[in-house]
Amino acid sequence: MHQRCPCLSGDTYSECCGRFHSGTALPPTAEWLMRSRYSAFYFGDAQYLLKTWHQLTRPEALELDPEITWRRLDIVRTKGGGLLDSNGIVEFTAHYRVTGKAGRHNEVSRFQKVDQHWYYLDAAPPPRNVA
Repeated sequence: MHQRCPCLSGDTYSECCGRFHSGTALPPTAEWLMRSRYSAFYFGDAQYLLKTWHQLTRPEALELDPEITWRRLDIVRTKGGGLLDSNGIVEFTAHYRVTGKAGRHNEVSRFQKVDQHWYYLDAAPPPRNVA
């Protein structure tokens, strides 16, 4: 049986994020890296998350909360992050459940390409409210 990919691309896991997680392919764009990182959270793959985190901002270790069940990824918008770009932004909402309650994580993620590899750099600071 072929499992659908948790990133909701419509492809099977092996045709989608599974090939990035196994190392047989590299995410070609910032959005695909974002999708593969979401799927890594879904499966609890901290090693992949660390491997795809930019060395300037990567923590030494990453402990994932086993109580969180990731449910859905919505890509809100992308800016840059294409095949010929070296920087990109992906805004997303990730829906989850923890202790029976629904939640969501909204983020504007920044990505950088180094030697043909996309890396998660950090979360952009939220916009400041100007009165």
